[in-house]
Amino acid sequence: MNAMDVVTLGESMVTFLPTRPGRLADVPSFERSIGGAESNVACMLAAAGHSVRWISRVGADGFGDHLVERIGAYGVDVTHVDRDPHRPTGVYFRTAGERGTDAHEVAYYRAGSAASAMSPAGVDPTAARSARILHLSGITAALSPDCLALLLELTAPAPDRPLISFDVNYRPGLWRSSERGAEVLRELARRADTVFVGADEAREAWGLRGTRAVAEALPEPGTVIVKLGKGGAIAFDRNTDGMEDADGTATLVRPPRVDVIAATGAGDAFAAGFLHATLRGLAPAQALRHGHLWAAAALTTPADLAAPPAPGHADRLAALDDTAWGTLRLGPGWTRAEAEEEVRTP
Repeated sequence: MNAMDVVTLGESMVTFLPTRPGRLADVPSFERSIGGAESNVACMLAAAGHSVRWISRVGADGFGDHLVERIGAYGVDVTHVDRDPHRPTGVYFRTAGERGTDAHEVAYYRAGSAASAMSPAGVDPTAARSARILHLSGITAALSPDCLALLLELTAPAPDRPLISFDVNYRPGLWRSSERGAEVLRELARRADTVFVGADEAREAWGLRGTRAVAEALPEPGTVIVKLGKGGAIAFDRNTDGMEDADGTATLVRPPRVDVIAATGAGDAFAAGFLHATLRGLAPAQALRHGHLWAAAALTTPADLAAPPAPGHADRLAALDDTAWGTLRLGPGWTRAEAEEEVRTP
């Protein structure tokens, strides 16, 4: 089987976005889109030219058709997406408000979804491991015991195991039926090579305060990225030869100023940007800058999934000196403007 740059595995759902602000009870119509942590990463990386496979399970229904067709249209290999004739494709509705406000509503219809039936017996391990990077998230572990068993199998030590990238993605609502959620996520994170976790997630799930406390709690991964929201992100890199500090070399990069339209999908975009830089062998500081730039692409669009910035322009922005980077401001449409500039600039 041909090796991919990246394989992602997880649930994607059809997303219904409101056509105007207001409560779900008051919104008269919605526009259809797609959303899923792992498929978002897959689509953005494929759009940037990487070879990517998405592994999942969807219903044998129209929504399943829509997901497979839309994700495949980005250039993602979807040949290992199973169709389930007995379980539906998950869907969800959300309001236009930000997730951090009391007015924000999300209505998930994913219980018993096709993706929750993923299991070690139903996933070809060769398809999952034939990549430079296998990207997973804690959301999948919360869907069902079989899904958790699948992640434990894929993250176990093995001769053919690729670099494991794990986004903690702590969702308390998904873990209500299990008191082991925090423990499970910590175990999976410790099995990974690269870990993405928000400082707020680490505090809520594990009671950890401070970025160094997070790094100390995850001693095994070679790279631990702690996201600080508007404060930026810090990478603890233990891959440097001769590194004696168990925490690793800490690199903090603050994000550019962004005129935010919607925050949904920004974390997935950040992970995709960081992995894009990792595949290119860039240093942690540059990888963090690319993560911030890709996150800015998601922050400046209302949909859950955004196109990545044009590669050449993103490279130029990531190479700015500290002063210029500190004054950079990005608003809606900036990625389209970059694409047009790439066409004009030899």
